[in-house]
Amino acid sequence: MSARVDVPVALTIAGSDSGGGAGVQADLKTFAAHGVFGASVLTALTAQNTRGVHGVHVVPAAFVTEQLDAVLSDIAVHATKIGMLADARVVAAVADAVAGGAGGPVVLDPVMVATSGDRLLDPAAVAAVREDLLPIVDLVTPNVPEAAVLLDAAPATDLDGVRAQARELFSRTGTAVLVKGGHLTGPESVDVLVGPSGETLLRRPRVGTTATHGTGCTLSAALAAQAALRPGAGWEELAGPARDYLQSALLAGRDLHVGSGHDGSHGPLDHAFALREPG
Repeated sequence: MSARVDVPVALTIAGSDSGGGAGVQADLKTFAAHGVFGASVLTALTAQNTRGVHGVHVVPAAFVTEQLDAVLSDIAVHATKIGMLADARVVAAVADAVAGGAGGPVVLDPVMVATSGDRLLDPAAVAAVREDLLPIVDLVTPNVPEAAVLLDAAPATDLDGVRAQARELFSRTGTAVLVKGGHLTGPESVDVLVGPSGETLLRRPRVGTTATHGTGCTLSAALAAQAALRPGAGWEELAGPARDYLQSALLAGRDLHVGSGHDGSHGPLDHAFALREPG
């Protein structure tokens, strides 16, 4: 008989992407690439591809709760990633589960707008995310426009502005904040992490590519995977390896011809780049 394998488990609570590049699909691919077993709770079904989102079907909040109860009552979850929540009732259902504390460290990617520009979060849910969910998660990972929405402020236009908004979000909520700097310009993409240990800047060379669909999902999932693998580590320790994984997936995505992504649309990252590396 083979030896029993105790594998870390990460849970994604997010929407489905029928095109496979973002949402739950990207999260599960990211978990697997890190050697983490992935469980999932669907909050919405989307009809989308590399050109954009064509339709959204919100999963009823009661069924989101039923999925959460099924997973958490049976499987020991070591970390959780939350993505698209769609409406205020779903936000409330997820907040109730998070408050129960069964899912380990929780990373919230406050999905509001897809990379393609399509709106994914019901405006009525923004206040629920801000008031009910943000203060009880462990890390929030907004991009520049999303950080501005959470603060009800104008988007930052430079790195100093991003740093100020990250500090303000942490001050208001007590939740660690990683603001992604991909919307800024310049030769580097700089993410700003602010938490109890202070401020950390994550600098990586900016990747020239249109294969950016799912970048936010992938980074937040990689952070959750890292948290599952290294219990007790601080976000400043986990953010670097998670950002390195994203950087490699972005670079490899330039050669991944899926759908219309290679023709100028927002193609997917290559989450399985390590399987295609020579060696």
